[in-house]
Amino acid sequence: MALRVTFVAAAGSSSRLAERFEDDRPLDRAGWSEVQRVAHALLPLAAADLRYCSPNPRSRATGDGLGYAPLVQLALRDCDMGRWRGLTLGEAMAREPEAVDAWLADPRATVHGGESLLDFITRVGGWLDTRPLEEDFRVVAVAEPSVIRAALVYALKAPPATYWNIDVRALSRVSVTGQAGRWSLRIEGVSPQRTRT
Repeated sequence: MALRVTFVAAAGSSSRLAERFEDDRPLDRAGWSEVQRVAHALLPLAAADLRYCSPNPRSRATGDGLGYAPLVQLALRDCDMGRWRGLTLGEAMAREPEAVDAWLADPRATVHGGESLLDFITRVGGWLDTRPLEEDFRVVAVAEPSVIRAALVYALKAPPATYWNIDVRALSRVSVTGQAGRWSLRIEGVSPQRTRT
């Protein structure tokens, strides 16, 4: 048996350098425009057997805007960044350069007083591993890019440092298939039309 979990990145996400840690801002007008622009392509995911989202306001609004009516999953919340919550990486670096360097270098570091990168990846992976497993079961989860990066690192059993090399753009989607402890990345695209000769 195999389960397919498709992650959809929340709208309104900025580049990794400008995004804020644990950003609780609501979906803005530009984000709503993004959702409307791609809704036709992402609407078929509303037929998934289970539809979830992270508790972040943008993730919830994106899921609702796409017609998913998702259930909030606390395990899909962003990494707890302690006293860096609401800061950009640049702002944290300006305030505590040595602490940021230590955090970037060590996935077990909790120099900000919150959750380590390794604990974050493990938490998100634990959620993934506990999804119901039925034949051809499909799940969709709308989440922040950081959560999707953590899920992919976990699914691929990649070193935690791989997290920093995954770029997840707003309203992009990626799927993993398999079951607890045995996941595969599934790259989806448009199938070419066969022509008759």
